[in-house]
Amino acid sequence: MDIIVRREGAGYSADWGAGARACAVGRGGIGDKAREGDGITPLGVWPLRRVLYRADRVSAPRTSLPLAPIVPEDAWCDVPGDPNYNRLVRLPYASIDERLWREDELYDVLAVVGFNDDPVVAAKGSAIFLHLARVDYLPTAGCVALKLADLLDALAQFKPTDRLVVTEG
Repeated sequence: MDIIVRREGAGYSADWGAGARACAVGRGGIGDKAREGDGITPLGVWPLRRVLYRADRVSAPRTSLPLAPIVPEDAWCDVPGDPNYNRLVRLPYASIDERLWREDELYDVLAVVGFNDDPVVAAKGSAIFLHLARVDYLPTAGCVALKLADLLDALAQFKPTDRLVVTEG
């Protein structure tokens, strides 16, 4: 079942058939993503590519999506001119800001969203994930964020054909 993200009152919700749950979106809200770093969660329908997780902090999530542990050298290329832009890379790697092995718990479990990856358009936006929310669902840099229990529940229900549907209403 698809996960549908929309504005709900003063905040945002995500629903995958289990009832609407609170979520966070980008600091720029939901809209047409114009460029890298704009803080917008991209409006549209996006495939869910795979799930990554910190095996030193959480057990492997139940999911039918492709699954792999994050290692300390994992990062996501967010440099628009780089040939590996919007792809998983291994450190050391020049000019990388998006390390997946973080001190906080935001990327302890994440699903890679198929935004701007087929084909990749330089500077259109990168590293759009479903990941763990901050306290009080503070805004993300453009991702969708859920509390751990909700993300694990959603991942357990997703099938490889399910998608992230981001809508304005």
